[in-house]
Amino acid sequence: FQWSSPPEALERFKSQEIWFPPPQFYEFCRLCNFSSLEELQKFSSARALEGCERWMPVMLTAADGFIQLLPGDELYPEDPDYTGEKKIIMSTDKKVEDLMKEGGLFHRIVIKDINNLAIYVTIQAKYKHINPLMMKCDNSDYNSRL
Repeated sequence: FQWSSPPEALERFKSQEIWFPPPQFYEFCRLCNFSSLEELQKFSSARALEGCERWMPVMLTAADGFIQLLPGDELYPEDPDYTGEKKIIMSTDKKVEDLMKEGGLFHRIVIKDINNLAIYVTIQAKYKHINPLMMKCDNSDYNSRL
């Protein structure tokens, strides 16, 4: 076990010393908005009664990777399959880079491989939440439309 700050954990993830799944990567990027535990506690207490929404990431398979779509993303389905019973498969022959250049309203995690994640958020967070810092684990540049 090793205690790490969120930025330290993300650096260790980038260098492939440790691994955590996309939802935890997303939350570590959100935690990077706070410089101390006290600041996080103040934020948490201030927004505690605002509410929350249920999220279900929807996986979009692209020609060269995957995109986990989150609520608010322009490609997020109106009626996501919360149970997996519908067995909806979203896929495209387009490359991730092309999908990123075409879009404008992003709330997604781009997955090139298990250690290569990137978060893109251009929407306003609901319920006074705070968006994650947009972060990439590779050198791709999809910022031209952000």
